[in-house]
Amino acid sequence: MIRYLLAPVHPPFARALNLPRTASLQSAAGAPVARWPPASPTAVAITFDDGPHPEGTPAMLEILARHDARATFFVIGEQVVRRPELLRRMLAQGHAVALHGYHHRLHLRRSEAELREDFTRGIAAIEDACGATPSLHRPPYGIYSPASLRIVGELGLAPLLWATWGKDWRKFTTPERIARRALRGLAGADVMLLHDADFYSAKRSHERTAAALDLVLESMKSAGLGTFLAGS
Repeated sequence: MIRYLLAPVHPPFARALNLPRTASLQSAAGAPVARWPPASPTAVAITFDDGPHPEGTPAMLEILARHDARATFFVIGEQVVRRPELLRRMLAQGHAVALHGYHHRLHLRRSEAELREDFTRGIAAIEDACGATPSLHRPPYGIYSPASLRIVGELGLAPLLWATWGKDWRKFTTPERIARRALRGLAGADVMLLHDADFYSAKRSHERTAAALDLVLESMKSAGLGTFLAGS
């Protein structure tokens, strides 16, 4: 019996359970991709976790605008209630908002009642901030418990993990290293994970991510890869 899902560290678990890590898997799982193209062989879904952040999120939005790129932001409810205007800015600039939870806590340490309350509070925070209802969910640390995965489905959310990531939350890393890791093996229809906040990671890590995002988008452009939204 599988007791928990550690898909980002052990991708075979995600494949075996058909837990979406790419946009094509997301579409096959029936998750809505409203208003935007489905998985494309020439586009990548760039996603950010842990915001909104007063410095990191505006920096990412400015860089994305400069490159005419779109992204999906998996936000934390407790941060949303502090700066709801950033969610409205995300949507106004053509990006999508998804749920990362109300608190950034490991699902394995939480009861079913706590998880349900966390998800419903997170959804409400997003709806109150910008009027949008999220359709996608990603758990903190990329780890679901059996209860949390079931509740996500009951609430009409589709789980989405990632195919590549920059591990930009680390203290001892550089923009160049983040970009190399995020681009390694990247292909069309993949989902890329970055972070626009340092609330739950190394201090000022969002500054390195911002510098890496410029490198990532330049490299993608050279490779003929564009961006599309994982959800809305």
